[in-house]
Amino acid sequence: MNQFIAALLTFLALHTIPAIPGLRARLVAAIGRRTYLIVYSLVSILALAWLFQAALRLDFIALWQPADWQAWATIVLTPIGFFFLLAGLLSPNLASISLRKPELPPGAITTITRHPVLWGFVLWAGSHLVPNGDLRSLLLFGPLSAFAVLGMVSTDRRARRRLGDQWTAIADSTSVLPFAAVLTGRTRLRLDFPLVVSVLISALLTTWMLMGGHAALFGADPLTMALM
Repeated sequence: MNQFIAALLTFLALHTIPAIPGLRARLVAAIGRRTYLIVYSLVSILALAWLFQAALRLDFIALWQPADWQAWATIVLTPIGFFFLLAGLLSPNLASISLRKPELPPGAITTITRHPVLWGFVLWAGSHLVPNGDLRSLLLFGPLSAFAVLGMVSTDRRARRRLGDQWTAIADSTSVLPFAAVLTGRTRLRLDFPLVVSVLISALLTTWMLMGGHAALFGADPLTMALM
């Protein structure tokens, strides 16, 4: 349990770095934006891998009896989460997390939601809570889901302060809830290259996961569970 707590705190602390006023700017100024993004991404992946490894070492303690149909929550929602995560990282987005230069025109994914990366984490983590039904899954995916939801609130607050007059136009043409701005007529859906690439990569990744990749990595086959 101590290793899991240390891994979880490390992961959460690492993802508060962009929220610390001035710290990210100083790091970018010191090593360059591209180097910062590469190093930060690699460290984040390693921290997440450590968190999973520590979680798998915890004892299995059942909290509720999972039903076979619950596996469909993961099968349906996780690919959507992959799509949001990839499209968010690959698309320029002045108001939220992105690997692209913020001064570029906003990507098409922002017509769906201005926080695609955080929604990707919510869908991925939240969909894994339903079918597992054990304490370690709750300890792992619960904080990650809550952290992503709170991240939307704090990211909006920082963007409002950072962007000044620009924030009004962004807020009026985007939404936190997916498709809310489209349904209310404040923006129109569009396609671009990052969006199409994200759909294709998400489809390939999902296929690999369902064809044995998930079982190889984590010892559980969601497709088999859903079809039992």
